[in-house]
Amino acid sequence: MIPPIASRFVAGESAATALDHARRANEDGVKVILNLLGEHYERRAPADADTAAYLQLIDDIAGSGLDACVSVKPSQIGIGVGEDAFRENYRRIVAAGAERGVFVWCDMEDADTTDATLDAFEAAAREYGGGVGQCVQANLKRTGEDLERLADVPGKIRLVKGAYDEDREIAYKSKEEVNRKYEEHLAFLFAEYAGDVAVGSHDPKMIAAAEELAAEYDRTFEVQMLMGVREDAQRELAAEGREVWQYAPYGDKWLSYFSRRVRERKENLLFALRAVAGV
Repeated sequence: MIPPIASRFVAGESAATALDHARRANEDGVKVILNLLGEHYERRAPADADTAAYLQLIDDIAGSGLDACVSVKPSQIGIGVGEDAFRENYRRIVAAGAERGVFVWCDMEDADTTDATLDAFEAAAREYGGGVGQCVQANLKRTGEDLERLADVPGKIRLVKGAYDEDREIAYKSKEEVNRKYEEHLAFLFAEYAGDVAVGSHDPKMIAAAEELAAEYDRTFEVQMLMGVREDAQRELAAEGREVWQYAPYGDKWLSYFSRRVRERKENLLFALRAVAGV
C-alpha cells in the first residue's frame, strides 16, 4: 500500500486506481497521461509483461470515456534487451493505441538511447500518420538537430528541460543555458514543427513564452506537468481554457519514483517533511 506521503505523486498501485485518479482529474478539467512504473529491464520477460499491461491499459482507457492516454519508457519495454525488442513492443503498443483511439507517448531517457528512441518514434508516426508523441530534452546539445530532423513528422513533440545527469560534452549543465535552449527549441517547434507542441514544464516563464509564440504563429499547444507538482496551477490553467495534461505514474514500483521526485525539487522535500511531521 502506498503511504499518503507518496500518494501525492503516484496514482495508486493498480490500473484501476490510476483510472480513478484520471476520472477525478478530468472533473477539474485536467487530462491525464498514465505511466506504468518500471524501467531498465535487461530481460525480455518483464519487458513483455509491461507491454502486455499497456495493451490492457489502452483497452481500459478506450472503454472508459476518460480524457487519458499512455506514456511508455524505452527501458521499460525492451531497449535494454536490444533495439529489436524495444521496437517490436513499442510498435505493438502504438498499433493498439491507433486501433482503440488512445494516444501513445514515448518518454526520453539516457542520451545513449536517443537515436533508437527517435528512430522508433519516426517510423511509428509515419506509419500511423500521428497518434504518437515523443519527448525531447532541451539540455542535450544535439536536440536542435533532432528537432530539424523531426520537423515534418506527424504526431506531437513534448519539450522538457531534461532530468538526466549527462556529461558536459553532450549536455548543457547550467540552469541559464538550459532555459535559453528551451526557449530556442520552443520557438523552432512553433515556427517549423508540422505536428502539435506540448510544453512539458512547471516553469511559468516557459509557459508564458509558449503563450506568446502560440499567439504569434496562431497555433495551439498543451501544457504537461507531473502529478503532485503545481497542481493548483494545473487546475487554474485548465479553468482558463488551456489544454492541460498531468503525467500520472502508477504501479507497485512506486518507491524509487517517489524518491526521485523528493530529491528533484526543494518544495517536494518540504512537503514530505511536513507530512512526516504532521504539520
